[in-house]
Amino acid sequence: QVQVVESGGGLVQPGGSLGLSCVASGSIRQILNMAWYRQIPGKERDLVARIRSDGYAEYADSMKARFTISRDNAKNTVYLQMNSLKAEDTAVYYCYADAKLATTGFIYKYWGQGTQVTVSS
Repeated sequence: QVQVVESGGGLVQPGGSLGLSCVASGSIRQILNMAWYRQIPGKERDLVARIRSDGYAEYADSMKARFTISRDNAKNTVYLQMNSLKAEDTAVYYCYADAKLATTGFIYKYWGQGTQVTVSS
């Protein structure tokens, strides 16, 4: 019913920048909260940043100064701009969306498949 697809991952040098995008598509009446999480192998999935439909955003403390989350409600798209990247930012980045279905009006949680970000020289 709803698909969430990330794009934009890849290899970047320390100190560099990278932008991620995520689009939600399908039988959607409205996308509510959207967020980015990341996961390192063997560890839990951690919140990077989240953004409400009104644009209010919150960040994990360690990424607040370097990452920016934004969204385009008309396109059901969320973005993550990552600057001053460090080796410890290497992870699989996952997109998350709360979607209100067009058919029932019920709200469900959806995850993307993840995109790899590698920070290395």
